[in-house]
Amino acid sequence: MKILVSACILGDNCKYNGGNNYDADVASYLKNHEVIKICPELLAGMSTPRACAELVNGVVMDAAGKDVDSAYRAAVQEAMKQVEQMDIELAVLQSRSPTCGVNSIYDGSFSGKLIKGQGLFAQALVKAGCQVIDVSDFKAKIQAADRADYEKHKGEIK
Repeated sequence: MKILVSACILGDNCKYNGGNNYDADVASYLKNHEVIKICPELLAGMSTPRACAELVNGVVMDAAGKDVDSAYRAAVQEAMKQVEQMDIELAVLQSRSPTCGVNSIYDGSFSGKLIKGQGLFAQALVKAGCQVIDVSDFKAKIQAADRADYEKHKGEIK
């Protein structure tokens, strides 16, 4: 199975603040799959670190109030060009991001408040017919599968 994954989840320091969102459980599970790491922002040449950005009424703005929408949309276009011929079966994307958020994003007030919505890259992938899942939902599925496997085989463990 070919899985597209937000690079920050696999430990790449590509978040706006220069950090990552490494998840050992997800990384461990994915080691048995064909993984394509991606960070649309880095593909478009954005710096790390860079100003925090959120979607404000459908437009990407940074915390200083600067309109950075065109740079983020260019990043998504570049990412889509790179993955369009890859036959991706699933995309595991980072929560809350104005680019990769799947279920929710920050509300644009830079106060940490979340609202229902999707980031620009998640929207583009869905529009292209790709199945997308938030990393926390993906992790919950992994853990549920592990628990079910344990229950199924616990009598065999001595």
